[in-house]
Amino acid sequence: MMKPIKITILGSGGWGLALACTSSRLGHDVTVWSKFSDEIEAIKRTGELKAKLPGVQIPKSVDLTTDISCVSGADIILVGIPSQFVRSVCEQAKPYTDEGSILLSTAKGLEDGTLKRMSEIITETFPGNTVAVMSGPSHAEELGRGIPTAVAVASKERAAAEFIQRAFSDNVLRLYVNDDVIGCEIGGAVKNVIALCCGVLDGLGLGDNSKAALITRGLSEITRLGVALGGKPKTFAGLAGLGDLVVTCTSMHSRNYRAGILIGQGVEPEEAVRRTGTVEGYGCARVTRKLARKLGVEMPITEEINEILFENQPVRQGIIDLMSRPIGEE
Repeated sequence: MMKPIKITILGSGGWGLALACTSSRLGHDVTVWSKFSDEIEAIKRTGELKAKLPGVQIPKSVDLTTDISCVSGADIILVGIPSQFVRSVCEQAKPYTDEGSILLSTAKGLEDGTLKRMSEIITETFPGNTVAVMSGPSHAEELGRGIPTAVAVASKERAAAEFIQRAFSDNVLRLYVNDDVIGCEIGGAVKNVIALCCGVLDGLGLGDNSKAALITRGLSEITRLGVALGGKPKTFAGLAGLGDLVVTCTSMHSRNYRAGILIGQGVEPEEAVRRTGTVEGYGCARVTRKLARKLGVEMPITEEINEILFENQPVRQGIIDLMSRPIGEE
């Protein structure tokens, strides 16, 4: 068994808290940071954060703070915050971060404007540190309740990925080492876009045939984009590709899927997002389209959901457009 290490988790979202539970169970020195003092106080008072991870008790051994200097001396700093805030939070943490700390991203998205992946942002902020990413089919609500979960951890430095693998693996959470950072991040980001689309289908009352086709063709789009960026095709058949896509496209745990259902039922996209909470696929859809167009990658599903989300296209017209495309080979 690995000796205890110091792990600091930036963000009190469901996944960060679920990993805090895992890390504490393994005997590590765990701290969770949040800029939201009300969330930290709620956990201290009740032992859980009902808004993010209801029914899961956070171990008393987990330290809770709003002081970002808590990253100092950490062996692993886990960046588990919404993608649009990754750059600003990393800048806040930078003065207190040791060069020996491994930065581990669980954030899933692409930065608007720069079109960069989360690991690229983190590497820019911490050029002297090793960076890794964790991605795969993983609902925080299930991991927090002890339901077996498997994910991938990827880094350009294999030793770092293996260190993280040993640090987090137990009889509930199983990690597989992967060297394809690009593929893991693109799979984790763009699956949220496809999950929105799957929700729309269910909101319209369409069937399993339609959803299976969308997931399959959506995976083709994700793979084309990832490979164009330098990712490996086999990654998209694994946990960070197909695995994450399926779990996000078919579960009510997924906020992207739930928001899509509302849109399919006729709720305006902005209102659907407001009702649901953090919906990474909403902003990521726009950025993904920009990136695909820049690289000359064909992504018709992504194009149609952008029309629906941002250009007032009727939902059913998007289905008609996709089904009317020229026929061809798979």
